[in-house]
Amino acid sequence: MVFVICILIGILTAFVGGLMGLGGGIILIPSLLFLNQLSDAFSWATPQAIVGISLVSMVFTAMSSTIAYYKRGRVDYKTGLLFLSGSLPGGMIGSWLNQFIDGDQFLLYFGCITIVISLLFFIKRKEPTKQISNNISEIRTFELNGITYQYTVSKWVAFVLSLIVGALSGLFGIGGGSIMVPAMILLFGIPAHIATATSMFMIFFISIIGAGTHIALGHIEWQYVFLFIPGAWIGGKLGAWVNQLLTGKTLEWILRIVLIIIGIRMISQGLS
Repeated sequence: MVFVICILIGILTAFVGGLMGLGGGIILIPSLLFLNQLSDAFSWATPQAIVGISLVSMVFTAMSSTIAYYKRGRVDYKTGLLFLSGSLPGGMIGSWLNQFIDGDQFLLYFGCITIVISLLFFIKRKEPTKQISNNISEIRTFELNGITYQYTVSKWVAFVLSLIVGALSGLFGIGGGSIMVPAMILLFGIPAHIATATSMFMIFFISIIGAGTHIALGHIEWQYVFLFIPGAWIGGKLGAWVNQLLTGKTLEWILRIVLIIIGIRMISQGLS
């Protein structure tokens, strides 16, 4: 039964992650924490073990999704590499800090962050085609489906933001997409389809660093990790395929709803 449940969770989390550029940890982590409280069969699912499993699974989710998005020309590699400059060292810092938090703190902090992110989507965002930067190096131009998009990305803002996102990724095992995708859309005016695809490209590298740190710290339950990898690969490809069928506005609304539901659930668990 544990085998079947882990496979199904792997597919579901990777599908949602690939669809919205989240990596999937934001679904996998609360699911395993809930099962840990529900059944002794999941007694191995401590916060540290779950984060380690989440990050290893996200390597395969992000890889399969990035390949799918690459074939459709949706990944803005230049912007992705800029954000990675802070995310990679941040991921190592967050992974190290993870060992100092307990289950209740983990749930409460994670839930609060999720709710805040979902509420940010109701803030009026930048218009991607109207923003003009005084610094030509900050202007990004990207063509998708015959349409040319222009948006501005400040190098220093991108570095500081990605450093924070990387730290939260390593700390909570969420890949950072649940923070990075809203930031790319709201702060920099990047279209949703480009933001989700570029986020998965970044998550691939962030999760490798985070997973490597957790492996070094001995947080990985390998006998369970391998149950999630097949689902992560399949779900990631499926999510990327469904993504192209939806409009940018639809993706944003799905993201809002998912984040609010998960945030409320985790806060209630953390307080109970």
